[in-house]
Amino acid sequence: MGDPSSKNLLEDRPAHRSEGSKKTYKKPKTDDAISTITEDSFISFRKKFHFPNDVVMRVPARSDRARFPPPGYVTVYEFSLRAGLRLPPAPELIDIMTICGVSISQFSYRAMSIIMGLIVLFRDRGVVLSSECLSRIGRLFSDVQGRITFRSKWLDIRTRDPSKGWISNFFYVQNDWNLQEK
Repeated sequence: MGDPSSKNLLEDRPAHRSEGSKKTYKKPKTDDAISTITEDSFISFRKKFHFPNDVVMRVPARSDRARFPPPGYVTVYEFSLRAGLRLPPAPELIDIMTICGVSISQFSYRAMSIIMGLIVLFRDRGVVLSSECLSRIGRLFSDVQGRITFRSKWLDIRTRDPSKGWISNFFYVQNDWNLQEK
């Protein structure tokens, strides 16, 4: 359910895996991926995800890589938008990312969709989702590649990212929210 080096970001304790559950995973090569996002994609994003006109987005050049956004920008993957991320990001999400010291681009589809769903659920009930409350529901873990996943022993949450080519569907957004630019 993770690897021995995965780390709980809210408690900062290592997570351990039982001996019999070792799996080998292919390591995605995020540093090698070239973005497939175009200016036309931005038109679609603005319509579908209702971006405000003042959100500055930038198409990565062929030499740009997701892990190294230009100064003043953060990397955003298209799957994060499909998982519920809206720009500007929800204040609750900004607080969680700041406390955990992570950037938007590190979240897996599952982690992003769960956190955004919880933010909406809590807002519907008139409550703000804090990092302390999130830590009582489940845990955010970072794997060796820095990808953030969410695990909960209380919730049976099943999400599946239908996209196979997520690694090359990234773009840059001007960082007007003082987010970490990893």
